[in-house]
Amino acid sequence: MDAQHRVADFFDRHGFEGRPAYQALDLASEVGEIAGDAAKSTTYGEHPEELAVKTDELGDALFSLLSLCNSLDVDADEALTAAIEKYETRIAERGDPGSGE
Repeated sequence: MDAQHRVADFFDRHGFEGRPAYQALDLASEVGEIAGDAAKSTTYGEHPEELAVKTDELGDALFSLLSLCNSLDVDADEALTAAIEKYETRIAERGDPGSGE
């Protein structure tokens, strides 16, 4: 069973309903905790080589993202494939994966 289905199964087993607006806010909060770890461990970017992010925070963010995908009926693997293709195209066209915006 892939990660997205494991999250959906967890919701089903516990009778949770996906509420996209709540899940989007939860995802932002979890990513903020990762950013907090990064800021603190690198002394706000002064020492990037000392980056330390807690594995459980990464897991929380991944869980939140997959929950959001499920509640919006988005296949996470298809979304990831599309994103990689977009970045590959940008690299081929401009030599950089950034959006340029």
